[in-house]
Amino acid sequence: MSFQKKYLPFILGVAIATGIFIGGKLDFRDSSDKLFSTNSKKDKLNRLIDYIDYDYVDDVNTDSIVDVTVNGILGNLDPHSVYIPKEAMERVAEEMKGDFVGIGVSFYPYKDTIAVIRAIEGGPSAKAGIKGGDRILMADGDTLYGDRLNDGEMVKKLKGPINTKVNLKVFRKGEPKLLNFTVKRDNIPIKSVDASYMLTESLGYIKVNRFAESTYKEFKAGLDKLLSLGATEVALDLRNNPGGILSISEQIVDEFLEDDKLILFTKNKRGNIEKSYATGKGDFENGHVYVLIDENSASASEIVAGALQDNDKGTIVGRRSYGKGLVQREMDLGDGSAVRLTVSRYYTPTGRSIQRSYKNGNRDYYDEYFDRLSSGELLDPAKIKVADSLKFTTPKGKVVYGGGGIIPDVFVPIDSSMQNETLTFLQRRGFIGYFIFEELEKDRAMYEGISRQDFIDTFEVGDDVVFAFQDYLNVRTDSRITFVAYHEEVKQYIKATLADQLYGAGAFEEVFNQRDIMLDEVIKLSDGNNED
Repeated sequence: MSFQKKYLPFILGVAIATGIFIGGKLDFRDSSDKLFSTNSKKDKLNRLIDYIDYDYVDDVNTDSIVDVTVNGILGNLDPHSVYIPKEAMERVAEEMKGDFVGIGVSFYPYKDTIAVIRAIEGGPSAKAGIKGGDRILMADGDTLYGDRLNDGEMVKKLKGPINTKVNLKVFRKGEPKLLNFTVKRDNIPIKSVDASYMLTESLGYIKVNRFAESTYKEFKAGLDKLLSLGATEVALDLRNNPGGILSISEQIVDEFLEDDKLILFTKNKRGNIEKSYATGKGDFENGHVYVLIDENSASASEIVAGALQDNDKGTIVGRRSYGKGLVQREMDLGDGSAVRLTVSRYYTPTGRSIQRSYKNGNRDYYDEYFDRLSSGELLDPAKIKVADSLKFTTPKGKVVYGGGGIIPDVFVPIDSSMQNETLTFLQRRGFIGYFIFEELEKDRAMYEGISRQDFIDTFEVGDDVVFAFQDYLNVRTDSRITFVAYHEEVKQYIKATLADQLYGAGAFEEVFNQRDIMLDEVIKLSDGNNED
């Protein structure tokens, strides 16, 4: 055996050991004047945080510094690359997934207790017998009342692993003793389809509020229901829909487009292009679709509207959409937090990007609504600014524009009466809902004999209820609110909220839509199509 062959294993072993020893002595965090320069930018941030952590004169929460740093970095990229802190991830994940594990009640803290607005239809609490108006006082022996409990603590006591049981003690008005319920926790849907019902004998309506993992399944169930009721046309309401998961919007578009029609394509920084095409599985390819959009319809909502418009399918109704043409991917940061980083742009089938400019900064970008309002664009389509350089043409010769949202085929101005800022504020802050709950508490039995459809079609809110609501607000907000200028609009909000608390599952939309001028326009267009 030669010398080399005999001692080769020993030589290799020494070489490997030496490499490990030298590698262990190297400090890969050193600056560029030492060994490597590839990580100098990372080193700079790491060292700054270490200096603050160890040497700064006062104690500082460096976690918060990291959060600020991450937000600062992302804020210099684009308006839609965002940081999601660890404490927000559970809520964000639930919203995207479309469900959570719980007992299935809609509630609000009322006089330091959990007051059930209603038990979610088909959910574990409804199955156990819990009703609207019940007060949940205890869960597995823990008290759920008192001014020291906040909403988060209350929810935490009611949530738990799926299929686990929780024993509840409940106060119900009129019952002499507390009621005991055992509820098995289950997946509770966070509805992304608010309503699905018929507007006319042939025109159906579906309202989608976002695009989550569960949205397509909900949408398909709603569409199937409308088809079974004889719908040959559908109004797909995407107003105030901020978007969500891109692939879900593609699935919804696929229900309307014929096989092999281009839905969209994306392009990343390296120029890689990915195209998405419709398949032959759509159930509404032969029906007419009206897509309702407004200045708050963004992202995935615009994908749906743009794909249909560029393929000359259906009619886009409303006002110019938000203008978000960037695609984000969620990336884990290793400590429970994450970033949603913009990784590509999407383009509609004709090749247009509908992303509006953000060159003047994020604040200017998010304030553009006020520019549209002051310019008169929300009232007059002639005020919409378009650029000839961003003009595109559909297969049938229709001219469409890129550069800042989807411009509708049929313009409908903003309805200042039903989109009154005061009423919108009162609705979002829960004042109307809380008032209705307290009104129901006075006598829930008076509504027991009224069917959902009778309520929607014939029930009228009296003037006395409007005045009572006015007094309710003036006591709780220390102000002098009057509804003289929009008395009937207040009635509509009150009736819709009352319907929601009594019947749930889309009742609010069925009532509220009765005064909707955009839906009135869709019904006129539908009648015109049926005459042809």
